[in-house]
Amino acid sequence: MLTALGKNISSVDDSGLELSREMENMHVNSISLDEDGVKQYSICSSASSTTSCPDEAAKDKIGPGADLSSEDPFTVIELRDVCRDGTASPSQFELLRVLGQGSFGKVFLVRKNCGTDRGHLYAMKVLKKATLKVRDRLRTKMERDILAQINHPFIVKLHYAFQTEGKLYLILDFLRGGDLFSRLSKDVILTEDDVKFYMAEIILALEHLHSLGIVYRDLKPENILFDSDGHINLTDFGLSKESLDEPGQVTYSFCGTVEYMAPEVVNRRGHSVAADWWSLGVLMFEMLTGQLPFQGKNRHDTMNLILKAKLGMPGFLSPEAQSLLRALFKRNPANRLGGTADGASALRTHRFFASICWQRLAQRQIAPPFRPAFASGIDIDGNATAATLDVAHYFDTEFTKKTPKDSPAVPPSAAAHELFRGFSFVAPSILEEDEDEFGATTPCCSTAGPSSRVPSPLCAVDSSALAQRRRQQRGGGSGNPFML
Repeated sequence: MLTALGKNISSVDDSGLELSREMENMHVNSISLDEDGVKQYSICSSASSTTSCPDEAAKDKIGPGADLSSEDPFTVIELRDVCRDGTASPSQFELLRVLGQGSFGKVFLVRKNCGTDRGHLYAMKVLKKATLKVRDRLRTKMERDILAQINHPFIVKLHYAFQTEGKLYLILDFLRGGDLFSRLSKDVILTEDDVKFYMAEIILALEHLHSLGIVYRDLKPENILFDSDGHINLTDFGLSKESLDEPGQVTYSFCGTVEYMAPEVVNRRGHSVAADWWSLGVLMFEMLTGQLPFQGKNRHDTMNLILKAKLGMPGFLSPEAQSLLRALFKRNPANRLGGTADGASALRTHRFFASICWQRLAQRQIAPPFRPAFASGIDIDGNATAATLDVAHYFDTEFTKKTPKDSPAVPPSAAAHELFRGFSFVAPSILEEDEDEFGATTPCCSTAGPSSRVPSPLCAVDSSALAQRRRQQRGGGSGNPFML
């Protein structure tokens, strides 16, 4: 339709600031709203008449069900038809709820209002460029790069990335089941079979990251989200390290949540992918017992416990679970399960996972132990219904009760603006859908560049205070009764 009208839509440059439209020999005669609230433009072509536009009687013919024959000089264009050139902008997303908020920005539940994914629900992370410190700007750019190259059933997906003069936008999966921390905070009792299932999906996700040379470095319940079926998705790559491709290659950054840090991270002697397997052991212990294995009165005390303390195994754990925990809690990463050349395969063959069919698990063919429940009338496919907003049920009401508003931002410095050139991204799957519907489309996604460390892609932009409050509710900080 657009080609026939001679309308040329230029692509958005990397500043993401302007969508220019050039209309040759055309002008807008009237603007109206259709029944969905989408703007309709009545276009008049000077080539169709020697005068300007038809009279008012002719304009009255235009409307729903009108006969738009070849002789009729008017054609209706809906804005949804122009969301197809491999770009995105804030106006294409309707704000529904606030999911998280921090010093750098907000995370919204949004609904796409145009394009082939019209009506789909996403999580939109909005960051203010001017409030980001230099280190955080670099991390955000690297975050986009890492997310752009990952496609795995148990890792959150990036669908769009774009920017305005003052803000950065990341459009990600909306994982409506909330996070594992919230479930543990409500004293949910997990059986060994439950823990086995979640551990197995996490192992597949970590194995994929490691195959790309990425060390996750921030595995904890807050960063494990549930989708609508109850499968887990890893999120928050703020502390990840990329480009560890060679065997024996290590990084020396001191980062992560201290209770989940491996000894080699704490003592800063260099760490690699084996650090993630230690963190997996901490997570397993926490899910099985409700306690952190190494937690002192303060940060320094906790680090000393990680380096030196002997950990007793609760008697109610199965021999298989105790064996796996001991193998993951080897302080020498070279002796740790998963830290050898066998990598994740050493974990998959451990007898704790004897009942897991890894092929079926990877294809999401095993039913999760928990499936999020939703209010009656909710369309779990993300289509608009009167009850759509209830899908935020599993998110903290501290945020969801707030009025969603994307507030104005202060323009950043020229250096910050230059840093984010090449930030725009559209997932290949969306571009393929657009191509199927509209014909050939020019991709706008840029190739992921070299990365080092990146921040949270989804949940609350700054959730440390909330996490601390939740740990206090669970009795965190009181020490581990199983410490020897």
